[in-house]
Amino acid sequence: MKNIAFIINPISGTQQNVKRKLPKLIEKELDHKQWLQNIVFTEYAGHATELARQFATMGFDAVVAVGGDGTVNEVAQGLRDTQTALGILPMGSGNGFARHLHIPMQPVKAIQMLNHSESIYCDYGLANDRMFVTTCGTGFDALIAYQFAKAGKRGLKTYVEHVVKDLLTYKSQTYHIVGDGLDITHKAFLITFANASQWGNDAYIAPKASIQDGKMDICMMSSSALLGAPGLALRLFTKNIDNSLFMDTAKAQDITLYREEETPFHIDGDPVKMAKDIHIRIVEDGLKVLAEKRF
Repeated sequence: MKNIAFIINPISGTQQNVKRKLPKLIEKELDHKQWLQNIVFTEYAGHATELARQFATMGFDAVVAVGGDGTVNEVAQGLRDTQTALGILPMGSGNGFARHLHIPMQPVKAIQMLNHSESIYCDYGLANDRMFVTTCGTGFDALIAYQFAKAGKRGLKTYVEHVVKDLLTYKSQTYHIVGDGLDITHKAFLITFANASQWGNDAYIAPKASIQDGKMDICMMSSSALLGAPGLALRLFTKNIDNSLFMDTAKAQDITLYREEETPFHIDGDPVKMAKDIHIRIVEDGLKVLAEKRF
């Protein structure tokens, strides 16, 4: 028997009613010949990290983040550099890391996947020592993350509304990236540092990103991106935005980003306050995760 804990964020995403029914669903679908379960609910910001760290210290085999990318980030913080694997029941607004791992969006199928999953080691990132598992970045997407967090409503519709509202008034900035043989100055609409391939909702900002290559994909969208906005939007969802004339890409393990001012920055889709200069690096094989055997 293996010990598994489910950490449920009751307020993430748009499926609060479903989450209240999850304990019964887990009881029904989890293979109890394989797993001995423990279910807890978070009560405040950062609680998931505390709980995950406690379970790891207790020697649990796996801890499952039940929520969106923010919840996954919190649980991962408690599990990084341990032998306890991160599992995911995706119930957030974007679910970028879960989608990268091909975890089903339906709760029943995601629970069933845990029954035939295996542990793999993957990379995680640090931005000024703050952990990210999917992406972090600055520019327009970080501004939208900030507006989205203030909105009080979740879901793709709210996100799109803010994109449309701020798109025409946003001013690009000049950024300087140094490290791993790179010395890049770029006036950019946005810059994403990607450990995994997408922001969420199957919007692939870094289609070729791998969580097992020890590198981040640096995705720089040109300041003239508005000229190609419809095509860029299509490319985001067809996994070929890296072929656009409005995108420049690079790979690195350890860089420093120099900004003109302290503009919005996001980590795994959540807005955070950061200094102007940001040291970003990838920690190779630092996180154990549960994934399908075919991953």
